[in-house]
Amino acid sequence: QVQLVESGGGLVQAGGSLRLSCSASVDMFTVINRMGWYRQAPGKQRELVAVITRAGNTNYVDSVEGRFTISRDNAKNTLYLQMNGLKPDDTAVYYCYADLFYGAGNFWGQGTQVTVSA
Repeated sequence: QVQLVESGGGLVQAGGSLRLSCSASVDMFTVINRMGWYRQAPGKQRELVAVITRAGNTNYVDSVEGRFTISRDNAKNTLYLQMNGLKPDDTAVYYCYADLFYGAGNFWGQGTQVTVSA
């Protein structure tokens, strides 16, 4: 079982920045292959925001490309999402996601609310 705990959400004005963190309960380097951030806005489907592999390869949804940066610190067992230039459309609950090696399963955090005011 893997526990993921997000933090760092909050209320920010448009144009501002936030950094989300996701702390994992396992050794990320040996257990977790891909990690990512998803978000879900009210009335909308959950969407993938950014993903990072153990090797450090990243992908972003077009709407956040150039504004958000995903990173992982395997020594601290923590995943990050640096969000700059926030827009009201970025308002959502953000979820941390982990996909384990060898098809051992995937896990989600409980989510953290990000609210961007105009």
